[in-house]
Amino acid sequence: MDDVTTLVSGIDFKVRKLIARQKKLRNENENLTIELNQLKKLNEEQKQVIKGFEEKILVLKLAKMAEGEENNSDVKSRINELVREIDKCIGLLNT
Repeated sequence: MDDVTTLVSGIDFKVRKLIARQKKLRNENENLTIELNQLKKLNEEQKQVIKGFEEKILVLKLAKMAEGEENNSDVKSRINELVREIDKCIGLLNT
């Protein structure tokens, strides 16, 4: 009978240990999920900042191009090309 009691006690101990480990892992998983969501949000915010800077760079390039070029038709065609490219990007974002 003592052998059965010892076995049951051993199993009980191991089950309690597994339950404690499961709780610990569940908490760790929740914390990592929260951290992941925060990092995703930060990533999106930084993508928006980068997009803003890219737009500013584009405007500066256009301004420099307009200063340096004497032929307005070249500038207009380049602007139209860039507007079409931006429209395509906006279309992709809306889908």
